[in-house]
Amino acid sequence: ESQTLVLDLKVLTNQLACIESIIARGGPLSSVWKEWIKWCVEFGIEANAIIAVPYDWRLSPSKLEERDLYFHKLKLTFETALKLRGGPSLVFAHSLGNNVFRYFLEWLKLEIAPKRYIQWLDEHIHAYFAVGSPLLGSIQTVEATLSGFTFGLPVAEGTARMLFNSFGSSLWMTPFSKYCRTENGYWKHFSCESKKRHHVYRCDDREFHTNFSGWPTNIINIEIPSVRGIDAYPSFLEVAQANLSGMECGFPTHLSFSAREVSDGTFFRAIEDFDPDSKRLLYQLHKSYHDDPVLNPLTPWERPPLKNIFCIYGIDSKTEVGYYFAPSGKPYPDNWIITDVIYEIEGSLYSRSGNLVEGNPGVASGDETVMVVVVSDRWASKEAVLADVIGTIPFPLLVQDLAGTESEHNKDSSVFQSEHDGSDVQVRLNVEHIHEEDVIPDMARSPRVKYITYYEDSESLPGKRTAVWELDKANHRNIVRSPVLMRELWLEMWHDIHPDKQSKFVTKAKRGPLRDDDCYWDYGKARCAWPEYCEYRYVFGDVHLGQSCRLKNTSADLLLHYV
Repeated sequence: ESQTLVLDLKVLTNQLACIESIIARGGPLSSVWKEWIKWCVEFGIEANAIIAVPYDWRLSPSKLEERDLYFHKLKLTFETALKLRGGPSLVFAHSLGNNVFRYFLEWLKLEIAPKRYIQWLDEHIHAYFAVGSPLLGSIQTVEATLSGFTFGLPVAEGTARMLFNSFGSSLWMTPFSKYCRTENGYWKHFSCESKKRHHVYRCDDREFHTNFSGWPTNIINIEIPSVRGIDAYPSFLEVAQANLSGMECGFPTHLSFSAREVSDGTFFRAIEDFDPDSKRLLYQLHKSYHDDPVLNPLTPWERPPLKNIFCIYGIDSKTEVGYYFAPSGKPYPDNWIITDVIYEIEGSLYSRSGNLVEGNPGVASGDETVMVVVVSDRWASKEAVLADVIGTIPFPLLVQDLAGTESEHNKDSSVFQSEHDGSDVQVRLNVEHIHEEDVIPDMARSPRVKYITYYEDSESLPGKRTAVWELDKANHRNIVRSPVLMRELWLEMWHDIHPDKQSKFVTKAKRGPLRDDDCYWDYGKARCAWPEYCEYRYVFGDVHLGQSCRLKNTSADLLLHYV
């Protein structure tokens, strides 16, 4: 049996109920893993086999360990789960939870003997599911740092900005370059240099020969005020008493900053005279991230030596990739205003005003929060599952209709059913892959259909599997509630634990209903859809025909088709 551990962005208390719903009767923001837990329980997973490992998301990684002994407790959680359940755990992490798990793996290297590290991972972790992982940071960190990001909460943006910048974790998802690294902090602990600063970035030639640090465009474009110091961000009282007619007029300076220049502190030093938060953020950047004794999180992540890794994210949504800032003329904390936003969508860059922007857009856009180039960098991607292998390699590539048939009564709301008849599954094998270049699927796609694309490899690294799933139009914050993702996660979990499985990955040939909720009424044919799986069976309390459509066989019998 396997234990399941969930690392998520928004949880603070140590209870399973908290990852299901943070606020009783709350809205969409409060519901986190609720649907996933319902699926697990419905298919027979015991509630005590699901372990929530929440963390205080306000703290920097080193403070999590210093104050809460979080990573010590997480290690004990894995070891206790192994003893109680007799098998390794499945790890599910969403958004910042992936950064936490990365830090844990690096911390673990220093905690146990080097020769035991790989053995410990093999014994305690069967698979790692990285959902919406910001592997190169998130652009929204910049917005929250300079102008405030409210997440839809009823607070002013200036208040949200001050609150966000007061957290030690505020810079944890700062965008950074895919071409720059720091010295390996692990080996520093075994040398005489261990107490020296090691935050100096070392960038390869591509950082300087290509634009934008591997991002589609510059992260920040900002107008610097013509005045410096306290005059650049006056208090409310000073604004009220100022005689604006006597002020000198000056032309602002326009500056642009790449992801590298944001993560190494260049940007904060440039606005030091114009923003009161910049010194504090620069200090926090060095102390909590650049000088972290375990890991500088603002560096690209190599594939961890885990047996099975599944990277899952949404694509083809309009995703922010750059901002234009200007002085607002208001007091701090509202002294900056966003004048324009650069979006990436469908292989192009557009400003909020609708103008085409030059840059290096990817083949597909991201999930409204994380770019495809971010979540697909190096090991966690279609381009980098095999990033360390040079030349042409066999690479299984599958594209499948994301949700199959759309029911008549759900067309207006674009709610899709969780089935697929296998008629338009497209498979490509032996796809050419050039080192660190993207694999572009050449599948035929209907613009009216949502797809899920699988990039799965079990050959390049002996004994290890790496997969990337791309879900069309899946939103970053809602992806963990997606019925399509729930279906795929469950089928992969079922496949892995089944003793009679025939393939390395679950088959993609067909997706039939797995639950009563997946059956629905076909009004065109006046019967339940999928008649080979579903039948009309009224139960007292059903209020419409769709509710009376139920599975003919048990879910356990249906799951045998996916072994």
